[in-house]
Parts: sequence; C-alpha cells; structure tokens
Amino acid sequence: MNVFSSSFPLDPDGPPGWAAAALEVGRSAGGRELVVRAFEIMPGAHLCPYHYEYVEEWLLVLTGEVSVRRPAGIVALVAGAVMCFPAGPSGAHQVSNTHGEVPARVLMFSRDGDPVVCVYPDSDKLAVFNRAVKEDELMVRRSDPGSHLDYFDGEVMG
Repeated sequence: MNVFSSSFPLDPDGPPGWAAAALEVGRSAGGRELVVRAFEIMPGAHLCPYHYEYVEEWLLVLTGEVSVRRPAGIVALVAGAVMCFPAGPSGAHQVSNTHGEVPARVLMFSRDGDPVVCVYPDSDKLAVFNRAVKEDELMVRRSDPGSHLDYFDGEVMG
C-alpha cells in the first residue's frame, strides 16, 4: 500500500460536513498491535466529531493543511507536522480540512484493542466500540439519568 498513490473510497453514508475516506494502513501492512489509518479529508469537512479516548493517539499530516481543535484552541498543521493526543480529556481533538480547495491526507496511530471508549464533549456522548462483539457496543448521553445505574442494579445472588 502507498498512502500517496492509493485511492481512498469515500464513505457514501457519511453525513454532509463529514466527508472523509479511510484506508486500513496498519492491517494492510501486517500490523497487529497498532491501529494505523490513513484518511483523506475533503475541503471544508471534519474527520470526526471533537472527542477523546483513553489511549494515546498520534496524527501525521501527509498532504495539505488541516486545523486541529484541542482544549487549548485551534492550530493549523501542514504536511510533515506530527501531533500527539494524550489519553483522556487533555487529548481531546477534532481534525478538519478548513484551509484549502484540495483534500488533505493524514495518518492516525493508536493502540489496537477492544473495547474502545470515546467521549464526545460537544454532544455529551460516551461510546463503547467493539469490533469483536458488536452487541456490546453502546452510545449514551452522559447527562441522561437513565443511563447511570448503580453497580449492583439488576444483579442476583448466584
């Protein structure tokens, strides 16, 4: 795989404003312990909502220019720039292509492993993603009192 010459299939189900395409670079190269994905972000689009995870993530800008929203504000990054997003709230981020007329390409790196927990501060959501067991996936609003249960709620003595 070559991240500069490969064709990036655009997600046909992506909502307007979130026009990005992805390639599973790590898996294609035989990787098993890291998730490495290349994304092509269309002009004016965002890669994903503002979020943080509980594992460290890394960004490498391959082509174009992107804006990265962080807790401290928005920074512009050009090709060759590298940025680390630490685990937890201090690593919240959103990558957008708001600077140009051409798509931008980036590589994102993180640790592989299920489940993945993401928090979306703007929409007050918490998500659990699990590729291995889809029925264990979950998306809830943190402020919803119905989604906050006591530890022993519904449990029975063996």
